[in-house]
Amino acid sequence: MTQTVALVTGAARGIGLATARLFHAEGRRVVMLDRDGAELGRVAKELEGALPMICDVSRPEEVDAAVRQIVVKCVRLDILVNNAGVADFGPIADTDFSRWRRVMETNLDGVFLMSQACLPLLSRQGGAIVNIASISGLRASTLRVAYGTSKAAVIHLTKQQAAELGEVGIRSNCVCPGPVNTKLALAVHSPEIRAAYHDAIPLNRYGSEQEIAEVIAFLASEKASYVTGQVIASDGGFDSTGVGLPALRPARTRQKP
Repeated sequence: MTQTVALVTGAARGIGLATARLFHAEGRRVVMLDRDGAELGRVAKELEGALPMICDVSRPEEVDAAVRQIVVKCVRLDILVNNAGVADFGPIADTDFSRWRRVMETNLDGVFLMSQACLPLLSRQGGAIVNIASISGLRASTLRVAYGTSKAAVIHLTKQQAAELGEVGIRSNCVCPGPVNTKLALAVHSPEIRAAYHDAIPLNRYGSEQEIAEVIAFLASEKASYVTGQVIASDGGFDSTGVGLPALRPARTRQKP
């Protein structure tokens, strides 16, 4: 596998970094994109031969510049993992248009822009796109009007890609992580929320970044050579158990008649 190249966006931390490390362990050359240049530079040193690139995937000019560098330095591209995303939760009433666009431009526009820019490289020998959505794209929940909608759109974009790009040998699949023990989750999930998730998840725990990376790596590999257009919830069974968590619902005040 030493000649294959895998590109991971949002690779400076979390699921993206875990995926980059797994691809590197498989013997692939890894291209790591992130807009946090300082953290990206630090973690990329761990992976010999990795190519770190500072890039905001929501900006077409930065995406195009990054792909031009990949053409020069790597010649080919076999795998694209669209992992970069932002988590912004809030009530519908408090989500103004600028907040909505901040979420959409990274979570949805970024997936579209990166995939489109990489098509010429991926189509040369066939390749795999793995888009990272979320369980919030499969089931509605409070406080996720922008985030959940962006991830639902990524799910459908994945199917559009599979329907159209199969003819040039590109497979496209989507992974929907459930609650994962990332630094972000640890920071924003209160003990009450964590307990509620544990009660609602059949496996009774959060997932790990490594567990999600394993699913991504499988879908990107030749072991999944006849798999495309699929949406895999790596969520401990959370999607099977119903909708909503009381701990995530804002307090309601009743107006007197």
